[in-house]
Amino acid sequence: MRLDKYLKVSRLIKRRTVANEACDAGRVLVGDRPVKASYDVKAGDEITIKFGQKETKVRVLSVEETVRKEAAAGLFEYI
Repeated sequence: MRLDKYLKVSRLIKRRTVANEACDAGRVLVGDRPVKASYDVKAGDEITIKFGQKETKVRVLSVEETVRKEAAAGLFEYI
């Protein structure tokens, strides 16, 4: 699954366009290197999202195309 879609499905970022813009700006890192929105997310990837002074680090547990809002938190764990 594409990184921008994963960020939206997992509800780490609210909208896919915002996720796409964050990737283009270099604020989304996978394994300490900036990646494009088209990066293929796999289980075990460590994603870092930078918004201003705030930094969020998560580890991907599973990748699913669609998920209910209640189950979205089960797609990742905070590091």
